[in-house]
Amino acid sequence: MEKQSSSLETKQAIIYLRVSTEEQVDNFSLDTQERICKQEAERRGMKILQIFREEGRSAKNITGRPVLIEMLEFCRKNKRSVDALIIYRLDRLSRQTGDFLAIRKKLAENQIMLISASEPTGNSPTEKFIETMLASFAQMDNDVRSERTRNGLRARFLAGLCSSTPPFGYKNENGYAVKDPKTWDQIKKVWELMATGTKTLSEMTNIMNEWGLRQHFKGKDYLLKPQAISRMFHNKFYIGILTSEQYPEEVRGQHLPMVSEALFYRVQAVVDGRNTNLQVQLARRNKNNPEFPLRRIVICSKCGTPFTGAWSKGKRDKFAYYFCKNRCGTPSVPVDRLNGEVINYLTYITPTREALDAFIALLRRTYYQRVTQLQKRRDIADIELKKLQEMRKALIQKNLSGVYSDEIFKEQNKLIENQIATVQVAKDDALLAKYNLQSIVKFMKDKFSNLGQTYQLSSLSQIRVFLCSIFPSGMVWSYPGLSNTKISPIYQSIRMFENDGVGPSAEGQSRTDIWGFSDLRRDHLGYLSCVYGALAWIRTKDSYFIRVVLYR
Repeated sequence: MEKQSSSLETKQAIIYLRVSTEEQVDNFSLDTQERICKQEAERRGMKILQIFREEGRSAKNITGRPVLIEMLEFCRKNKRSVDALIIYRLDRLSRQTGDFLAIRKKLAENQIMLISASEPTGNSPTEKFIETMLASFAQMDNDVRSERTRNGLRARFLAGLCSSTPPFGYKNENGYAVKDPKTWDQIKKVWELMATGTKTLSEMTNIMNEWGLRQHFKGKDYLLKPQAISRMFHNKFYIGILTSEQYPEEVRGQHLPMVSEALFYRVQAVVDGRNTNLQVQLARRNKNNPEFPLRRIVICSKCGTPFTGAWSKGKRDKFAYYFCKNRCGTPSVPVDRLNGEVINYLTYITPTREALDAFIALLRRTYYQRVTQLQKRRDIADIELKKLQEMRKALIQKNLSGVYSDEIFKEQNKLIENQIATVQVAKDDALLAKYNLQSIVKFMKDKFSNLGQTYQLSSLSQIRVFLCSIFPSGMVWSYPGLSNTKISPIYQSIRMFENDGVGPSAEGQSRTDIWGFSDLRRDHLGYLSCVYGALAWIRTKDSYFIRVVLYR
């Protein structure tokens, strides 16, 4: 269908204007385009129906340009009255050849002429060819800019500079990643705490949120999530190495490393579930209630259901009771009474002074032996690490030269990375140097002199872990009193230790002096394990110290 306006009537046109942020900085404003387009319309004797202005939008694609979509819809609905679309330049419509031809086709279907105020346009074959060539030039210009940007980013990466937002603990300052004084110490402490192997990702996330650490995104702060913390613990940026999904190389960054490689790979082992040093059963997870710390730990002897707790309201006051959750008809137990029974029982199974001295003697001996072994193992590991790093460099060179495909590179690089992680973990005993052995010994003597008293001085979370490590099946209440309570095998060794005795021998020598190291380790391994288990609920770092000395 032909247009309603004849050649004698004044033709009507619309104007589309677009400018990106970069172009506007170069004095390529919408007002300049509008003035030139109006002059072209006046020269052709056309009346302007409407002007469409789109500011700060890229022409790399059609999506994300609402004014362009609005303009095309206007052309479709008003195709009988619109004779032409006037633009300042063809790249105002699109800088992609395919998108430009698609827009050009839609305008032709609506019998709307496309007019460029600064370029030759028209409907003849030659003019259409020139239009296509000009649109191709715009795309080539875009592609050249993109290539320069990519080359610049790659050069920056190879120079050891971070192009994206630096991770937690760092901030961007004049194009360099530097320490963020507000979060640096906290993030470093997070790495050290995770390396102890006593925290899950969820627990670590909760701790970081409690410390006030937040993830900044698009101008807003959000609570941290375990997924983000997992990515943080796998980021080599913290050991001074830059990696990228786009480039195969791993380069030494110009920023200050936060953690050592040994600590980094130890955390990898913990996060990936490869921490084989844990030899004590993990404590059960229980909901915390400070008023009833023994709930779900004490069990009814009649039906086997864990106790729960509640307050009973009397005439003048309230009273706290434990009772069978199954309501099997057994009487309730006052909180004070049950708590007293637990304290008495823990006092009963407290190790003797001689038993604790035997463990400390073993700890001292093993510690000094490990210091000597550690240096030898580090020397061997350093040699192995150099070999693996040279292998990785050679692998990268072969990938860049085309000898190895990206798939083969990724597969082989992962194998080498796993070997490096294994060597790093094997040689790392840095925690041994962080602790004073004498202070550890004093701490153990203070805490293990009376388990009942230590229980009374412990926090709710410490009580939970402590009791669950000693009584993995719970403590049985038989109305009245605790009975048939099964102690874990590692704590049963305490009783055996007391019965055997560890006092002076007939020759006046200490049993620890006349026993060989292997005998002492074998006969009392259960007791050593239980000491570590108890330490876990009192002081995490010292329990980890004991584990490193005894089991690695």
